[in-house]
Parts: sequence; structure tokens; C-alpha cells
Amino acid sequence: MTNSPLPRLAVLTSGGDAPGMNPAVRAVVGVASALGAEVIGVRRGYQGLIEGDGAPLSPRDVDGWNRRGGSILGSSRCAAFRAPDGRMTALRQLQSWGVGGLIVIGGNGSLTGARLLGALAESEGVPLCVVGLPASIDNDLACTSLSIGVDTALNTIVEACDRILDTASSHARTFVVEVMGRDCGYLAMTAAVAAGADGVIFREAGLDEDEILTQLEQIIRRAYDPAGGKHRVLVVKAEGVDVSSQRLKTLLDARLAASNLPVETRVSVLGHVVRGGAPSATDRLIAGRLGHAAVRAIERGMSDIMCGWHVLRRPDGPQPTVFDLDPYVTFWPLETVLTETDRIVDGTSEVTRWRVRLLREAAPFLSA
Repeated sequence: MTNSPLPRLAVLTSGGDAPGMNPAVRAVVGVASALGAEVIGVRRGYQGLIEGDGAPLSPRDVDGWNRRGGSILGSSRCAAFRAPDGRMTALRQLQSWGVGGLIVIGGNGSLTGARLLGALAESEGVPLCVVGLPASIDNDLACTSLSIGVDTALNTIVEACDRILDTASSHARTFVVEVMGRDCGYLAMTAAVAAGADGVIFREAGLDEDEILTQLEQIIRRAYDPAGGKHRVLVVKAEGVDVSSQRLKTLLDARLAASNLPVETRVSVLGHVVRGGAPSATDRLIAGRLGHAAVRAIERGMSDIMCGWHVLRRPDGPQPTVFDLDPYVTFWPLETVLTETDRIVDGTSEVTRWRVRLLREAAPFLSA
């Protein structure tokens, strides 16, 4: 044990991996070590926590982690943790390690687990500060303008689209590129704008199958019209859209044939390649600053919160920010985060409406 006012910490990554998780762990270890505290790295997320699969991490252990994609600690989706007995086992394991602060790096499900574990600790009278860091390439978490991993995933998609456009132009083809994002269309929308796509299909637009096909046909007809001067079409599709990419191609080909438009179409599903790769500079910086803020928050006794990243904030109203920590990091109750995240997914969030509105205003040529 040390004489640090900071308790011994544990850190874990959970749920889907995201580029930037490793830099976040590295920052937690580095800051805690500078404050004289120890950090237990938990392997395989909540599953590893239940099984006691953890070991101390020193700055030397995490040297170079900022360059690595995925999660070196490992991640998993743990069914046992959803049950009260599983959470109690996890809490007792933290007690056996002498841990007084837990930092959870992950998405919606991971932060839900963090909140449940924190509530259990409180009900059991166990002193435990729980802080979450948003890490999800989907950018579907509330109370943060960017989650760890989003920037890298977006850059990967744009690079892939640039390459696909090369071959599409060579053969006068239409490509539908499907990207990850689950039920959130953020990656599809932003990638379409950044890659210079001709159209984008995302669940939040609320279009049915026939409306999607009609808009795609109009985009293709306009692009290949002699006055249009184009020799290729790129459409970005979010995976959360109900109609599959292959079905979309089949129905679209039939429409084009009936309209005497001899256009070749191709589908490219990027899939998990979007998750991989070394984190971008932006993700490394965001992860580092969120990791620093998480440790400092626990030092101050803050708990049941998530550290959010906000480049811009409204000038009016109170800001959940501790400016002497980091003016660009905000702190939100996990309950608020999870409630607002549900609204982002179901489309009732002001954030979701803003994204759709801005897309239509800034890029009216895109199908929405």
C-alpha cells in the first residue's frame, strides 16, 4: 500500500473494442502512478473481474500502448454480470484487491454495468468510486460530443471510400458501402460528407424500403445523366437500416433494368475492419485527457459519473465541468447518460434531430 490520498484503482475495458482504449488505460496508469497510487488492470472486462483475472500495471507495463488498436486488456460481453450474484462476486473481488476506485471504459452496456456495480457498492456500504469513460465507434453515447474510437473509425471509412471511388470511377459503377454503427447513423452520415458520397442511408431518416429505392434511383439517374458529368456513384449505408445491403442491391438492380439504366452496382460491407487499426492522434489525445480526468475525479471522491468530451458547449446554463481539471471534459451522472443514450437510439434526442437537420442543411444533395 502507498500513502497516496488516491485509493488503489482498477481499470477495465468492456463491450465492443474501440481504437483509443489502450491510450486511455495508459493515461489512467500514468496519472495514478504519478499520484502514488497503484492500478490493477482487469483482463476480459466484467468476466475477468468476476473471475479475479487482474494484475498490477505500472507505467513501464503500458509503455507503447498509445500506438495499439483494440484492447490489450481484452474485452468480453459477460452474461454472468447481468445477474445480481455476478455483480456481488465482482464487488467482493474488488474488495479483496483493496480497490477503492473503478474506471470502466466502454459503451452503453458497459456503463450500465458500472452504474449497477456502483449502486450495489453503495447499498452494501462498500467505499467504491465508479467512473466511466465513453468508448464506442458508433458515437451513440449521450453527454459527449465524441466517444473514444469514433475519429479512428471515421478515418478508416473515409480511406476505404476513397479507394472504392477509384475503382468505381474506372468502371462507371455504383457502390453501396455499408458501415458499422448499430442503430446510430452517425458514422454513415459523417463519412458520407467527408468522403464526398452521392447519398447516405441511415435509420434515423425514417424512410421505408420503397422510399429508399426511389431516392437511390433518382441519385443514380441524376449522376449518370450526360449533363451530370459523373462516371460513378457512392452511397454510404448504416448497418442499422432495416433493409439489408444485398436486398437493396437486388431490388435496385431490378429498378434500374426496368428503367433502361445499364448501371453496374456493387456492395461493399466494411464490417469489423472499421474497429481495427492504430488510434488516430485525436483519439489518443481524447483518451488521454479523459483518463486523466477520471483519475482526478476519483481523487476528489466523485462517483457514479461519466467523463464526457465536449469541444463546444452552450454558453448559457450551468456546465458540469471542473475547469481546474480540464475545461473540455464534462462530468455527468451515469443515470443521465444512460437515459439520454436511449433517446439517441430511439431518435427522440435533440442530438439525433440536430444531426439529421444539419446533414440536410449542410449537404442537401445527399439522400436523407
